[in-house]
Amino acid sequence: MAGRRSLGRRFGWLWGAYAVSTAGTWLAFDAFALIAVLALDAGPAQVSLLAAVGPAVGAAVSVPLGPWVEVRRKRPVMIATDLVRCAVLLSIPVAFALGRLGFGQLLLVSVAVAAADITFNAAAGAFLKDLLPRQDLLVANGRFEATTWTASMVGPPLGGAAIGLFGPVTTVVADAVSYLLSAVGIRAIGDAEQHPARPEPAVTRARDLLAGWRHILADPALRPLFLNTLLVNSLIMAASPPLLILMVDDLHFAPWQYALAFAVPCTGGLLGSRLAPRLVARHGRHRVLVTAGALRACWPVGLAFTGPGTPGLVLVMLVEFGLITCCAVYNPVLATHRLDRTPAGRVTRTLSAWSATGKATTATMTALWGVLAARTGPRTAIALAGALLLVTPLLLPRRDGATEAGDEPASVAVRSDGG
Repeated sequence: MAGRRSLGRRFGWLWGAYAVSTAGTWLAFDAFALIAVLALDAGPAQVSLLAAVGPAVGAAVSVPLGPWVEVRRKRPVMIATDLVRCAVLLSIPVAFALGRLGFGQLLLVSVAVAAADITFNAAAGAFLKDLLPRQDLLVANGRFEATTWTASMVGPPLGGAAIGLFGPVTTVVADAVSYLLSAVGIRAIGDAEQHPARPEPAVTRARDLLAGWRHILADPALRPLFLNTLLVNSLIMAASPPLLILMVDDLHFAPWQYALAFAVPCTGGLLGSRLAPRLVARHGRHRVLVTAGALRACWPVGLAFTGPGTPGLVLVMLVEFGLITCCAVYNPVLATHRLDRTPAGRVTRTLSAWSATGKATTATMTALWGVLAARTGPRTAIALAGALLLVTPLLLPRRDGATEAGDEPASVAVRSDGG
């Protein structure tokens, strides 16, 4: 019953802050795209630009922040990024009310939010590693994973209803408030964090910007997991817009049916996140990472066979349920393993590099798959993404010794970093 035990008051506040901000994020799911379409009459090209450029540029902006955050206490950084996200998001309803909202502002806000997201998550990972003993990290990451899937199941339908009742900027206001509440929760944790040792010189050097990538690529356990995760996540996300077009435009599913097809399978996220600690305890981390990592790549190709009516809807639900369940097992185990493999002085830069690369890769693949779907049709684009996913398990680490925490001191893995 390890998953039910208390991890302490301070973790409770951190979990609560994560829960409220995650709920706000999913409540405002696709809010920028909806505002662009409903309030600014944006076309498909502008919506695609908003989806791709914002996260990609935000990822680039976040890169120099990693070394800066590394030598500072993480809790103030987390509070600051929450307040930044709150402020920039609130600028949208203010501009809308004044009749001054433009597409350029949406683009700039999406960049700022993406950069703040990466910075917050990197700081939060380092903070969590300092907050909890190593044996509790998997339980904590499992709870975060369950929270994410719960919010993704409930948030978008409620957000869609709120937009329909109160207007296109409603969920953006709710998301902004959620970040303010998150900042309050993180502040309530208390100031028991130790000051990191500040290297000399304190200014950011050019090589510090690459320290996260050097650590990932030099570590025999993290490198294959990094490459596998980049490819799997980007291919899954790249196939999402073609799937929407296939279901709504070609097969004439109603929007509520499309939403239902992805909300119901999120129950698999709750199942997988609760199973992860038990599976690791029984089978070991390496076996769970490799098995769940391989299985999550096997499901998406089935979406290419989606047909009309109830059978097609059921097929999408079954495929998504299997995919989400496997991802919910894999993700917290990967997050815990990544923290174990990374020394305390490199966590922020490593997580920032990992996240920034993931966002940039996903944005690029999404844009490419949009072009592919336009030329070959959405079903072909979905099938190609699914076929490529079937070969991604080859990137997973094969040796047990390379993925078990503790087989190689993390400090050795980054000794060439110069730190």
